[in-house]
Amino acid sequence: MSEEKKSFVFKLAILGDAGVGKTSLVNQYCENIFKEDYRATMGVHLIKKDIELENINSIVHLILWDIAGQDAYEKTRQKYYDGCTGALLVYDITRYNTFNSIEQKWIKDFSKHVKSNVPYVLIGNKTDLEQDRGVFSEDALKLASKINAADFIETSAKLGDNVEEAFLKLVQQILSNHGIKFE
Repeated sequence: MSEEKKSFVFKLAILGDAGVGKTSLVNQYCENIFKEDYRATMGVHLIKKDIELENINSIVHLILWDIAGQDAYEKTRQKYYDGCTGALLVYDITRYNTFNSIEQKWIKDFSKHVKSNVPYVLIGNKTDLEQDRGVFSEDALKLASKINAADFIETSAKLGDNVEEAFLKLVQQILSNHGIKFE
């Protein structure tokens, strides 16, 4: 008789300035699709994804909160943080101002409204635009250390590069914070 699977539910916030690719990351992760046309998220977009982690005999139910990055949503955005167990902090590697916003805006806002031990992963998105890079990996690694990010990873939502790994790193860190170790 096999051991019954453990089940977890995690609420994850996907945060960053408008146009950094938050929705594209979620679409690529959940549906393996990329849409060329940019449409700003209005308020919040909720998506559910279940992942099976055989190495720890568990199923994780992710509730992904793709939160609008426009300043117009600043007041309502704070309500969406309640109950978050983790976050992805996303910037666009071609726009330095979006990188700067992680420290100046997003981490401060998020940290103010969640428990102190909630992990987050720093993501530099749009590596498919390497020729237009404005943020270097070394700078992002320094920022990740400075803000105590669980990890840093660069992704391409368009090509699917490292997208699954980014979400998995966050899930593993959340589980690790709950005493569950990965091999």
